[in-house]
Amino acid sequence: MPDQPADAEALERRLASATPSSGDHADQGPRAPLSRRLVQLVLSCVVLGVGVAVLLDAALGSDGYSTLISGLTKTSGLPFVVVNGGVGILLIALAWGRGTRPGIGTVVQTLVVGGSVSAVAPLLPTPDALGPRFLELAVAFVLLALGVAGYLASHTGAGPAEGAAISFDPPLPFKWSYTVLQAVSALAGWALGAAVGPGTLLVSLFVGPTVDLLTRVLFHSRRVSA
Repeated sequence: MPDQPADAEALERRLASATPSSGDHADQGPRAPLSRRLVQLVLSCVVLGVGVAVLLDAALGSDGYSTLISGLTKTSGLPFVVVNGGVGILLIALAWGRGTRPGIGTVVQTLVVGGSVSAVAPLLPTPDALGPRFLELAVAFVLLALGVAGYLASHTGAGPAEGAAISFDPPLPFKWSYTVLQAVSALAGWALGAAVGPGTLLVSLFVGPTVDLLTRVLFHSRRVSA
């Protein structure tokens, strides 16, 4: 009987160590049912595709990665789809070489985002006035950040740009590696003759930190990963 308090304390310590803390629970995404993760992947990619369509409709500059593809398309004379596929394969290979393996999300992201853009773009109003266009830009920014954070939080694999950025975290946190990738791509695309605008600046500089914030606050993960 005198040893019971000590035994109880030991049992309590063991139970506490076996119970995940809030920080540990935050990284359980990959252990969620695959069906749930796939639904999240597809829905998030639809949101991302709608965001891309709205961004293009605003006509105030696209994201840095798309700006690079546009610039390469202009200078090479190759079709956009060929340049986009080639650059995408190079970035996926770079990410894989640094330990970020592609997954089903890598394929789904490309197909669903592209299909969503094609489906939504003809339905948008294409305003001429600057006010509505800047409103579209703000909406597009929110959708882009939410879509990227959501599909990455499904832990099913990353698309070319996001995968390349994740592969450099560490040493560089995703919010900065993604910003560097987008900014360098925008500058390269602009140097190759692609059009840029305030949308290019907004997306290139601030989507990475916003995705990082949404990953932690909305999707309860301590860091962005594939």
